[in-house]
Amino acid sequence: MNPKQDRRIKIVGSGYYVPDKVLTNADLEKMVDTSDEWITTRSGIKERRIAAPEQASSDLALEAAKRALDDAGMTKDDIDLIIVCTATPDTAFPSTACWVQKGLGTDHIPALDIGAACSGFLYGLIVSESLILSGTNKRILLIATESLSKITDWEDRTTAVLFGDGAAAAVLEESDDDSGILSHYWKADGNLAEVLLQPGGGSRMPCSYAVVDEKMPFLRMRGNEVFKHAIKRMGEAAAEAIAKAGLTHEDVDWLIPHQANIRIITATGKRLHIPDEKVFVNIHKYGNTSCVTTPTALHEMKETGMLKQGDIIVLVAFGAGFTWAAITYRW
Repeated sequence: MNPKQDRRIKIVGSGYYVPDKVLTNADLEKMVDTSDEWITTRSGIKERRIAAPEQASSDLALEAAKRALDDAGMTKDDIDLIIVCTATPDTAFPSTACWVQKGLGTDHIPALDIGAACSGFLYGLIVSESLILSGTNKRILLIATESLSKITDWEDRTTAVLFGDGAAAAVLEESDDDSGILSHYWKADGNLAEVLLQPGGGSRMPCSYAVVDEKMPFLRMRGNEVFKHAIKRMGEAAAEAIAKAGLTHEDVDWLIPHQANIRIITATGKRLHIPDEKVFVNIHKYGNTSCVTTPTALHEMKETGMLKQGDIIVLVAFGAGFTWAAITYRW
């Protein structure tokens, strides 16, 4: 999008939801060979939320969606499209968005999923921008939701300590002022797909006793490679989005990076020459919730009064695929 053009979209309501169960580092010390110091030093995580056995991703999404609609002063009848971003769908089909549509009780509006892992919410914003500005849709309910605990190998200390569950949502429409999305940048590299993936359960490796016995339905990650690529690509994406908006790093009031790892977050800020006090961090409370981290952070900042009218915000994320994206946004 050309930052000089008048039309843009903005968030008019937001909300998030996390399950009640808190899993602390002390709890994990009893489950795997790890320690609070090891986890905190390497990831910055102190605790994470875990969905109840009966809670699926759509259940979390539904709670976040209701809160976002309330925040916007709207009802389910005010939206004309549901987009759900998730790497942990309720079912391979139908889409999680259709389960959410059922839960909300909306009319026959379209509903679809976006699978871009941790970059999902930003991909969803970019897709929503095109749909709204083209006139295809007027008001979109965009939801990020993850139940990563369902695909985590709790005997693997390298991944068990990282992930949490939750959902966040935003109501989007065309902006009636100068706030909203100023620019975006998004990319992907499928050549690196095997570095972070859920190997089993799809058409490549259908479920069988052997697949389950070998723990293939659980996520697998080559952490060092993810770390290296994440720092490079998040820095690249944010820098490109800032430049496309006709701005410099000095114009940025807040950097909201994907909350994957405190070392990645810190390194990304340094690459962009953005001081630590302008980099939002809440990974200590929720862990890595994939695509849910950026909208949760944005709503927390709004809720606590950290965001001021006119603030320039840069949201940036990197995830399996690999996918990466950044958005420059005027609050």
